[in-house]
Amino acid sequence: MKGKIWMAFLLVLAALGCSALFVFADQTVSSGDQKFFKEAAGGGMLEVELGQMAQQKAQAVSVKDFGMRMVTDHGKANDELKAFAQKKNLQMPTELEHKHRSMVEKLSKLSGPDFDKKYMKMMVKDHVKDVKEFQKATKKVKDADLNAWAAKTLPILEQHLQQAKEVYKGVK
Repeated sequence: MKGKIWMAFLLVLAALGCSALFVFADQTVSSGDQKFFKEAAGGGMLEVELGQMAQQKAQAVSVKDFGMRMVTDHGKANDELKAFAQKKNLQMPTELEHKHRSMVEKLSKLSGPDFDKKYMKMMVKDHVKDVKEFQKATKKVKDADLNAWAAKTLPILEQHLQQAKEVYKGVK
């Protein structure tokens, strides 16, 4: 009798183990998708930090307003990525990459019209790159949740690019 109970217990454990493996397999994210995730999260962190800086250092109201939009929109996108990361058991970046830190350092030394020009030039260049990356991601990212997020975020980035170009023209 004990042998039959033990065997039933082992069968239940095996069944649970297999189903747990299937659940875990559904949550895995390919290395290419993880790369996009990390770049998007890092870029979002940069946009928020620079947007906060723009609110403090910019002279033109249009630049301050653009900075506020970056904080709001990229902050929301970062929160959405955090939820994705938790669901997929991924780590959000906790600090800026070296290339992003150097951008922050360069801008931190400027203020007023010099800051406005450099920041907006950087925002145009950065958003051109972001739009291309997100367009590519909507075609190549395999994870359904991450792909949907990229597709939802792309039009916002396109709006940012258009606004950045307009503001930049005004501060040149």
